[in-house]
Amino acid sequence: MTARSLRMRLLAGAAFAIFVALAIAWIAMSYLFERHAQRQIQADLIARGVGVIASLTTAPDGALTLDPLPTDPRFRTPASGLYWQVGGEGVLLRSRSLWDETLTAPAAGSRADWARGEMDGPFGQRLVFVERRVQLEPQSPPLIVLLGADHAAVIAARDAFSRELLVFLALLWAVLAIASWAQVELGLKPLEHVRAAVGALRRQASARLAADDYPAEVAPLANAINELAEARQQDLEQAQRRAADLAHSLKTPLAALAAQSRRAREAGAGDAADGLDRALAAARRAVERELARTRAAAARGAGAADARAALARLIQVLERTDSGARVRFDNEATGALPIAEDVLLELAGPLLENAVRHARARIRISGDDRRLTIEDDGPGLSEAEAAAALERGWRLDESGDGHGLGLAIAQDVARASGAAMTLTRSALGGLQVNLVWPTPP
Repeated sequence: MTARSLRMRLLAGAAFAIFVALAIAWIAMSYLFERHAQRQIQADLIARGVGVIASLTTAPDGALTLDPLPTDPRFRTPASGLYWQVGGEGVLLRSRSLWDETLTAPAAGSRADWARGEMDGPFGQRLVFVERRVQLEPQSPPLIVLLGADHAAVIAARDAFSRELLVFLALLWAVLAIASWAQVELGLKPLEHVRAAVGALRRQASARLAADDYPAEVAPLANAINELAEARQQDLEQAQRRAADLAHSLKTPLAALAAQSRRAREAGAGDAADGLDRALAAARRAVERELARTRAAAARGAGAADARAALARLIQVLERTDSGARVRFDNEATGALPIAEDVLLELAGPLLENAVRHARARIRISGDDRRLTIEDDGPGLSEAEAAAALERGWRLDESGDGHGLGLAIAQDVARASGAAMTLTRSALGGLQVNLVWPTPP
């Protein structure tokens, strides 16, 4: 599932983190741009205010005037958004743009510097203003020079900047997301190597991961896998030794029972001897079956067997039997199967013996690196019989001629070697046994 994918978690987390960071950057940069734009407008107002102060003169009649007037046409357009005003004791000069409105600053400025800020202005506008207290002569009353500009211009500049910045940050997010994908792929590359190494370990139990080939963060995982593989190999070897010990320990009791069977037969107890022989044969088959399965499990992934050559040796043996001498073998197998040669012989032996026993005239063997197929032109099995033949301990013919035992042993060995075994109807008319090994990851 995607929710369980470490790659998708990292990519989604990186994309989200980058998005949040860029969103915060967008908000912060828009705010900073607004502050910058406002300072620029205030600097322009101060420059205009210096001109206003320089133009202040006293007429011959003692009245305060402004000569010349500021030339910017917005000062002469009512509600234009750009205003100046000079006020003091008995004095009020203002731009025509104010019409009959007046400006009231929150606090009067000092003589040393201009005061700056925002205020509510005329015509429902919000203004950016600058203000300074001036005194034309030491004995004259102080004057307040106040200039304002519509704050909407700052907002418009900020919005235009924010739109352009949003497009840029969206492209930047895409670029950073791609960079994050590359970073994640690069960071997870050692895990891909671990996966490939584990696949090799599955095919060959003696294989190990070289911890020195991995980064420091992945080396402990490689060491843990090596420890697990070592424990698994030891368990398999111990199981193989126990199976071999069990087989050896059973040889003497079975030989003794065989001797007792001969004595019973010589004493005239033929029925008892026959029953004892059948029991002994069943015990020997069970031991051989378990030994074959144990050897197959222990040798799983231990090598690659040349199917054609190994099966040719089996065919040479079978051709010398009475049943095999009358059958034609078509050995069309190619490639190397992912199992040890002795396991292939353990697996193909009962299958070919079964095919020889039931074939009329022909047996065909085919396959490649991952598949082995054995067919005969005998009577074959029905679907129900094919399913029953693979059930543990079930036999089609208790007299010894049936398919069941050989197929069941072959299925045990196939499972132990990692193969899937199925029974179908052959194009030759008889039974077709299909063995398929999984493709390595």
